[in-house]
Amino acid sequence: MQNNPQSVNQNQTGQQPMMNQNHGGHELFDAHEVIAGMISMLDQYQMYDQHIQDPELKDILKRQSEFVQQTYNSVVHSFSTGQDPQVPTQQYQMTQPNDAVYGVKAGQPKKPNQSINDLSDQGLSAYMLGQTKSLASLLTMTSLEMTNPVLRRVIADSVPNFIEMSYETFLYQNKHGYYQVPQLNAQDMNTMLQSYAEAPVQGNPNTNMH
Repeated sequence: MQNNPQSVNQNQTGQQPMMNQNHGGHELFDAHEVIAGMISMLDQYQMYDQHIQDPELKDILKRQSEFVQQTYNSVVHSFSTGQDPQVPTQQYQMTQPNDAVYGVKAGQPKKPNQSINDLSDQGLSAYMLGQTKSLASLLTMTSLEMTNPVLRRVIADSVPNFIEMSYETFLYQNKHGYYQVPQLNAQDMNTMLQSYAEAPVQGNPNTNMH
């Protein structure tokens, strides 16, 4: 979505600020935190790449790294100039089906690694998931604090992409038994699912008139 860079607020002196000065103090700190978080993710993904064994996980890491690199460039450009990024916000696409495995199987108890030799695809994929989930939350909170219309839209539009990357890594973990999903028994689940009813909406064009 394109933004109008001329749609800016005047400061208290009545003067029109320069576009790259059209930031509130709080959003500057939040934007710095977002940008630093993306740098941290990209740096750590480079370290993970040296230890990952599974080609499928390597491919996920590579695609996510390339996408976040472009997102980082777009955020930095909008943050520095107040203008729409040269490359509009893209949509991240997973490559695997959205099929989750439900149920829990007993396994070996987990414990902290004792050396770098203990690194495994299970742990590395968990680190990846933790970073994308953290950034999804941070981007959401940051977009709510933005006053610059361009930067707000770039950050807000990036939230679904980090959600999608998190889901992609979850599906990889779930398929390999690294991230198991317990379920309620059928009776309890059905009871919960039937706990609510839709409310009538006044003036809903999809509602039949009598």
